[in-house]
Amino acid sequence: MKLRKATMAAAALLLPLTGTVAACGSDGGGQAGDDKDKITVGIKYDQPGIGLKTPDGKYTGFDVDVATYIAKQLGYKPDQIVWKEAKSADRETLLQRGDVDFIAASYSINDERRKKVDFAGPYLLAHQDVLVRADDGSITKPSDLNNKKLCSVTGSTSAQNVKTKIAPQAQLQEYGGYSECLTGLENKAVDALTTDDSILAGYAAQDQFQGKFKLGGFKLSNENYGIGVPKGSELKNKINAALEKMVKDGTWEAYVKKNFGPAGYRNEPPPKIGVVVS
Repeated sequence: MKLRKATMAAAALLLPLTGTVAACGSDGGGQAGDDKDKITVGIKYDQPGIGLKTPDGKYTGFDVDVATYIAKQLGYKPDQIVWKEAKSADRETLLQRGDVDFIAASYSINDERRKKVDFAGPYLLAHQDVLVRADDGSITKPSDLNNKKLCSVTGSTSAQNVKTKIAPQAQLQEYGGYSECLTGLENKAVDALTTDDSILAGYAAQDQFQGKFKLGGFKLSNENYGIGVPKGSELKNKINAALEKMVKDGTWEAYVKKNFGPAGYRNEPPPKIGVVVS
């Protein structure tokens, strides 16, 4: 009998401690859903115009604006959003582990990814394109890239796509990052830079580059950007409703002009929810 009383007393002492530990874990920095007053969103940290973490700790870009709008429709204020970096190679893992509630990070919808995660959207139809110097009139069509120095990031499929399918005589130059390609383009070390037009427009729209570059407008591929959610998540339908409202009230168009407009980006009309252009 004494033993049972002692055990109950010990359990009573442990209860407050257990509650304290649980509360400490609810700061929004753990798994998504730990804190019902927060929502965790994956974005890119290094793509100007798309998703960028600035030196002063702020977040800017089209995907950031879209994600903030979605969060608001889900009932969250900006200060209730926990931003988490979602590098391209980590996106499926972040969703599968529950580290984020959803991802908006230039995330192209394809069949392979759909096996692992679900997508709301698409919310933007991008295309592979090229960026050239504003005063260069020698590249007006894809075949003009033959015998030109074409830059892309090491490991990118964009430049290989151009070289194998469009301009086999293009001289491929692979750099460590897009900012290096831009410097090379500005200094005439390369003649063109290739990746998604939305990403190119975001870089070209930066203050230091405005007026220096232009998009080719070649539409070399279709990239349907979607909002990634965990497989079977009820958020998919809610996010789709938010995206439809964003287009209807004119906010989508305002975000496009704000983030891509300075580069002369000619965006496609907002895509229809659930319709992926092949």
